[in-house]
Amino acid sequence: MDYGKHQAPRGYEPGESVPATLIRIPVRIVVVVLVLPVRMAWDVLTALGHAADRALLRPLGRALARLLDTLVLTPLAWLYTGVLTPLGKAAVRPAAALLLWPWVGLWRYVVVPVARHGIAAPAVWLYAHVLTPLGHGLRWIGTALPAPAARALGTGLDRLLDVLLLRPVAALWRHVIVPAVRHGLVAPAVWLHETLLTPLGQGTARVLGRLGRAIAATGRGLGTAAAWLVMTLLVAPASWTYRRILAPVGREVAAAFEVAWRITGYVSRAVGRFVARLAWHLIGAPVSWAYRTLCVPVGHFLRDSVWAPARRASAEAGRAARAALASARETVRRARRDAWRALGGSTDGARSREPVGIPARTLGSTTTVPSAAQATESAPFGEKFVERV
Repeated sequence: MDYGKHQAPRGYEPGESVPATLIRIPVRIVVVVLVLPVRMAWDVLTALGHAADRALLRPLGRALARLLDTLVLTPLAWLYTGVLTPLGKAAVRPAAALLLWPWVGLWRYVVVPVARHGIAAPAVWLYAHVLTPLGHGLRWIGTALPAPAARALGTGLDRLLDVLLLRPVAALWRHVIVPAVRHGLVAPAVWLHETLLTPLGQGTARVLGRLGRAIAATGRGLGTAAAWLVMTLLVAPASWTYRRILAPVGREVAAAFEVAWRITGYVSRAVGRFVARLAWHLIGAPVSWAYRTLCVPVGHFLRDSVWAPARRASAEAGRAARAALASARETVRRARRDAWRALGGSTDGARSREPVGIPARTLGSTTTVPSAAQATESAPFGEKFVERV
């Protein structure tokens, strides 16, 4: 191991500048002091938000949803399914009979037949039997009769136009205008361009080219000097300042905020745990002990000594009341049946609810009794009513 070689401490990058090394610890201390209240306030607000969401907002939202469902959605659904839907179904046929069917009948039995037999059919017949033959005849007349005369007239006009207009114009263009332009304008212009304008333009171009090269060389020299001055006096100091001072300080400040946020998080959690334990020992533990020691035994005593006997007594009273009501209903039913039998004057067999003759079928069966005469299965009106009662 080379003890003479310099090693950077842990957390320090090799080649760091002196300002970064000097301001690291003070900046982190100051940032921790500044960030600690912010982090604790943030943690408190976060905890309060979670508690409010868990204990207030969610139950309130569920209660509002149930209230909305009970007061608004359920009545609206009942109104829609129980009132509006039947009313709509009942109003469809009268509305169709009063509004739609008259127009359908008018269109189907009045407008369509009138348009078909009063307009379309006569128009088709007129087109097929009158206009089409008339058009064919006019086309034949227009193409068969004037065609020879038109061809002869066109040939004469063509020859007359050629003799009177085209040939004189062509001769004038060929023997007068073209020679005059060629010898009076083009030849002098070509001589002037080759003899005078071309040498003058070439000389001017050479002079301007040399002058431009001289100006460009002067400008390049001035630009190089100005760039060297700007780089030496402005860019190099600014770059050194940014690289050696501003960038290390900015990195240290950002790292200090990151470390301070993490450290203050540990501190805030420790303070929160301390406050939670203090609240538990001051409030939670006494309340829990009072609940386990006082409320639970009292609640069990009330449940076993008061609530259970009262519930059993109420159940017994309910059963007795139901039995009394059942007995009263049976008594009233028997009295009504006996009164009807007394008024109807039924026989003893009818009063004993036994059939007079031999039944055709056994009760609950479809098979007949062997060697027995078939008896009527119909009973008097009074017996049927009594049996129903």
